[in-house]
Amino acid sequence: MGRLIYSMFTSLDGYAADASGSSDWGGALDPALHDFISAQTRSVGTYLYGRRMYETMSFWETALEAPDPPPFVRTYAEVWQAADKVVYSSTLGEPTTARTTVERSFDPEAVRAWVSGLGHDVTVDGPTLAAHALRAGIVDEVQPYLAPVSVGAGLRFWPEDVPLDLELLEQRGFGNGTLWLRYAVRRG
Repeated sequence: MGRLIYSMFTSLDGYAADASGSSDWGGALDPALHDFISAQTRSVGTYLYGRRMYETMSFWETALEAPDPPPFVRTYAEVWQAADKVVYSSTLGEPTTARTTVERSFDPEAVRAWVSGLGHDVTVDGPTLAAHALRAGIVDEVQPYLAPVSVGAGLRFWPEDVPLDLELLEQRGFGNGTLWLRYAVRRG
């Protein structure tokens, strides 16, 4: 049975992107952290994206075409390219990456039933799409990467209208000050 996991970088004050839309402060280029992310996502066979997150992540489709990418970039690109992608968008035309389908609407009940029947994990990526999944109560785990910055404003990691009861399962710190947390979502 697959798990639906919400995981991405967030600032300590709870933003996935700052007021300018940037998340360059996330620290993802730290090689040890990136290797950890690659290892964590090996169990993921499908990524669920909204349009903006898909456009950001589509970088990984061509990352290996750059001359001499660092090993941590090569590893993550290979992991990302091996997974399926489902993009939820009413405006996106044809996908620009392999193994990608576009769905026009997000149906939480259909997603829950589909994920439950899989033999691999699925991530819901991007705070806007994740908010829909969290509101519907279909997320099994939340795995934030807490970056050691405060950005003051922007796109929130957590939806403000969704109370969650979380159980800490695991945690890990990195030399750049980032902290990874793994929580199970308790269902009441």
